[in-house]
Amino acid sequence: MLFTDVIELILTASFAARANKLPIVQKASIKLDTLKYFLQMAWELKVLDNKKYIGISTPLVEAGKMLGGWQRQLIKETPTK
Repeated sequence: MLFTDVIELILTASFAARANKLPIVQKASIKLDTLKYFLQMAWELKVLDNKKYIGISTPLVEAGKMLGGWQRQLIKETPTK
């Protein structure tokens, strides 16, 4: 469910008006961090072996970097009041 939530939020943010993007991207980032946390817990509990954990976590870390960059850009472009 978290994975599909992240995808849905990223898609929603991509079509949202510029003024509405930041909170959606922030929510997607939080959901992605939650997903990575649960993935790490599954690995620590030996539900996932090292190979599967690396195979899943590597693209999630990359997606997190992209979301972080998008979020920083939106913050930079948002006028302060």
